Amino acid sequence: MTRTPPGDARAGLVLAGGFSTRFGGGDKAFADLGGRPMIGHVLERMRRVTDGLLVSCRTEQLPRLRESLRGSGISTGAVPDPVPDRGPAAGIAAGLKPCRATYTAVVGCDTPFVDPTVLSALFERAEGRDGAVPRVDGRLRPTLAVYRTAAVRDACEKSVDSGDWSLRGALDSLDVVVVPEDIVAGRTDPSRLLDVNTRADLERARERFEG
Repeated sequence: MTRTPPGDARAGLVLAGGFSTRFGGGDKAFADLGGRPMIGHVLERMRRVTDGLLVSCRTEQLPRLRESLRGSGISTGAVPDPVPDRGPAAGIAAGLKPCRATYTAVVGCDTPFVDPTVLSALFERAEGRDGAVPRVDGRLRPTLAVYRTAAVRDACEKSVDSGDWSLRGALDSLDVVVVPEDIVAGRTDPSRLLDVNTRADLERARERFEG
């Protein structure tokens, strides 16, 4: 992406800067899934419902990110977090600094089957609020959500500056709507929204992809 999307556009931010401690070695953002890195699947699906993409990452990930997306047709801006691996709140605060879009979909790099129709529905439900967060598999998914860009960026910056790095803490100050599980299930198979945290999760994702 050569420029950030205009203020009335919809942006997408992929969080990729964690150290993948539960993954058992390697950077899960670049784990192979069907011949392409996992983050490539996420970006491909997100670009269908957004006007521009950003990736929040670590500085040392930049060369591999560029290489992994070469020839894919996916254009994205990469925003390194100055202090890496402090959690999603810090990643959002850093990643959204250059973003001028009114609303942004925030998705982890480990959700390779994320359904664009769900993201589209979240954009609609977030309208007039600070965000829309779905409930999936019995839990809230704040890293699979849509937020008013300025509101979530400011809330995350304040949370990180105060020493509270939790995204839930940052969201406490926002006016977000929770999208119930039955509404989510009406849009997609909820299993498409589960994240890949471990090698076993990756193997299941590969089986699903091949199937």
